[in-house]
Amino acid sequence: MTSSLIEFPDPFEALTKLPALVVGPLGGVIMTSDGEVEVYEHSELRKIIRGNNFLVCNLPVTSRRLNTDLSNCYDLLELFAFVRPATFCLPLPLGISLALEMPPMGDTHEEEAAVLLRGAILLIEEVTKTEYAYPEGAKNIAFNMSQAGWRWGPIVLAALGGAEKQDQYQVWNHLSEWEEKAPPPPPGQQSISKKEAEDRLFALLGDDAEKREGQVQYAGFAAKVFDLPEEENEPVLVLSEAGTGIGKTLGYIAPSSLWAEKNGGTVWLSTYTKNLQRQLDQELDRLYPDPKIKNQKVVVRKGRENYVCLLNLQEISGMAAQPQGKILLGLVSRWARYSRDGDMIGGDFPAWLGETFGAGRLSQLTDRRGECVYSACSHYKKCFIEKAQRKAKQANLVIANHALVMVQSATRQGESDLPTRYVFDEGHHVFDAADGVFSAHLTGQEGLELRRWIRGAEIQNRRGKGLKGRLDDLLADDEEAGQYLRRVYSAAACLSADGWHLRLLEGGPFGPMEKFLSFIRTQIFSRTYGQGDFHSIETFAANPVEGLTEAAGELKKALDELIAPLKRLSALLLKKLDAEADELDSATRNRLESISRSITRRCEIISDGWCPMLAGFIDGLPANENYVDWFELSRIQGRETDVGMYRHWIDPSIPFANVVLKPSHGALITSATLRDRLSDNQNPDIEWNSAEIRTGAAHFITPPARHSLKSPFDYEKQSRVFIVNDLNNKSLDQLAAAYRELFIASGGGGLGLFTAISRLKGVYSRIVKTMEEEHIPLFGQHIDPINVGTLVDIFRTVENSCLLGTDAVRDGVDVPGNSLRLCVFDKVPWPRPTILHKARREHFGKQTYDDLLTRLRMKQAFGRLIRKKTDKGVFVMLDGASPTRLLSGLPESVIIERIGLAETIRKTKEFLTEAD
Repeated sequence: MTSSLIEFPDPFEALTKLPALVVGPLGGVIMTSDGEVEVYEHSELRKIIRGNNFLVCNLPVTSRRLNTDLSNCYDLLELFAFVRPATFCLPLPLGISLALEMPPMGDTHEEEAAVLLRGAILLIEEVTKTEYAYPEGAKNIAFNMSQAGWRWGPIVLAALGGAEKQDQYQVWNHLSEWEEKAPPPPPGQQSISKKEAEDRLFALLGDDAEKREGQVQYAGFAAKVFDLPEEENEPVLVLSEAGTGIGKTLGYIAPSSLWAEKNGGTVWLSTYTKNLQRQLDQELDRLYPDPKIKNQKVVVRKGRENYVCLLNLQEISGMAAQPQGKILLGLVSRWARYSRDGDMIGGDFPAWLGETFGAGRLSQLTDRRGECVYSACSHYKKCFIEKAQRKAKQANLVIANHALVMVQSATRQGESDLPTRYVFDEGHHVFDAADGVFSAHLTGQEGLELRRWIRGAEIQNRRGKGLKGRLDDLLADDEEAGQYLRRVYSAAACLSADGWHLRLLEGGPFGPMEKFLSFIRTQIFSRTYGQGDFHSIETFAANPVEGLTEAAGELKKALDELIAPLKRLSALLLKKLDAEADELDSATRNRLESISRSITRRCEIISDGWCPMLAGFIDGLPANENYVDWFELSRIQGRETDVGMYRHWIDPSIPFANVVLKPSHGALITSATLRDRLSDNQNPDIEWNSAEIRTGAAHFITPPARHSLKSPFDYEKQSRVFIVNDLNNKSLDQLAAAYRELFIASGGGGLGLFTAISRLKGVYSRIVKTMEEEHIPLFGQHIDPINVGTLVDIFRTVENSCLLGTDAVRDGVDVPGNSLRLCVFDKVPWPRPTILHKARREHFGKQTYDDLLTRLRMKQAFGRLIRKKTDKGVFVMLDGASPTRLLSGLPESVIIERIGLAETIRKTKEFLTEAD
């Protein structure tokens, strides 16, 4: 074992030897177990920590701040993840304090260090108790993690009562199995009256809750979505805009839950962000306060790639050689045993483990390539994904996301058990979600993924089953199917292979796809100028460079030769289902059907996506007016990651309407920002026009029911909007000074939104020192090694902190109360001038379309400020050129002023500090 603390058989004696280290942006403190404190600058700390043991919280963040190796340190977050698996904890000292229910703490580094020292003792004490809540596998896993060099291993083993050799803990042997149930009958057709919806809402709120008239109206109107449709392919569509504070979540849960109960059916509640999925799940505690009943009635569904794959976990556990990998697998095993549903992305998995051990290691534990072997897997009956899918068929309410709903509808068209009733919350993002799902990307990485899916791992030490590995036992006695499987394997050689990108850089592409990609890369570099070498670059697909058309023809021919045996193989699997219907057990039938569906889906990617894209070059046909094509070279932090051809719908609401809405009976699409208000005296029909277009409602004969409720908040009293008109926001120094002084004026609670990552980083580096001196914690997306969801959780919890972010932060923020009281934009958030946006701009109205998107972004950001009647908030735009026409999307009563920076700072401070 590597730990120097193994000599201490008493775990508490060992802890007395560990001083706590807390590092801030400017310096840090070291506190010993007897309370002695020393304050140091970063340069001094780097010398002190060499070769010494320290107790820290969040190793990646601490390492980044000191810019040095801290592998000798003991991360309290790792201990927490072991002792309390599947339990939420913010990855900072305050998070430890809250999770362990310690007394309230201040915001000084000394108090944070004290929390670390006390937290370590509490966690070790917890595992020594006879009533310890998470005992299963603890000793086995701790032993094997210690063998791998886990710093906490010897201390934890001593606390658990010994360090003798333990067998490997195989978590997959200790999970419950799902039981097959008969398919549920089709749901009934009873509608929900307005009064029934209102009564259910009152029951959810309880007798003591304040009755909000807007919420009552919303619930009654939402019930319309459960009326019966009158015409085929004409579902009941309801568009409902509910201003912030209406309480729309419970407003649609009320009729949805009642319809499910009355009709024995399932309503799918869909969101755009995982953050809202989590909030929805929490809201349903009101409806089902008993966790056991809720577990039966409510299911959270996400894509397969979100869940831990037990077979991957087993295989990687057997292969892991690196100490860090073994330690991570131990913590994952602890989590998997006690996880609610095995969701690694946004569920009860400690997301910060990805920053500590590497996101790449975590991604290997999920089924990201569709390599599931279904019933051939030894863990099939315990699979988290299979459990979730089966529970969803029996549940009353399924909490999903827009992308999953669309993918499911597209890949299972015509199947009888698809949902018939939907609620799309965050409905303003339906257009964006459809854009991502109903698109085709013919790129090097996509080709490599398909090749691996077919051929499996082709280089040493890489995992991958391949199609042959998933089908061999099923086709052992079927010579014809085996022959077509071999043809598929051979034909897949046309796809990009491992190392494709390096070969393109060196000018030596191998095979038809890589050759085609090399010409695309040539065209991109020959026709772009002034776009730099840091960001992704793109160019039009028209007028191909010499050689590209011939390469497209070669690739299309090779793909045609791949499609034919793939389709035949899929047909033979379905034929086997029919021919051996009296012999196959249900698990094998499900496996055959699932693999056939998976093959069909990939055939459609090639035949409906890639081949038509290539045919345009070969046949010289005019571009399809429904699509826009372009070439793009993708970069992350200046590093090339992919290159290829892209095809998107100009109006992705068309496939959304056809694939998702038409087969359904009813869909409620709701948001606080559906309509676009251009002026105070605008015709209501015009306000709804953009909402109907962007949600797909415009593609039906029957018009949707429309309903709008204004926010109950007094924006004139609760908010201010300032547009700074004397700042040169192209100067990072001036921009940083504005953010610094505004954040100080508000005393924290500030969200800084940026249109470019480089500007965000430039401002952060210029203000972080002052923020530390003012005791205002500053966090930054793309700076702190913490995922966006966790950053928002931290911002919400640390009341006087400030957060800098881009679009992803704006869309994911839900921070009621005083934690968010100031929102600052660096400049008007115009749409990025991409080739895709150019095509949509031409289609949807040029400048009108630009304004629409920008108004909605500003409206959405402003809506984050005021979440309760007691909230106060200031919205600042650091762009004096902000057109007045963009401000019509803000609440009518809000006070808007165009003033200088100094006056903005003064008025911000006065407004936020004045008594109500």
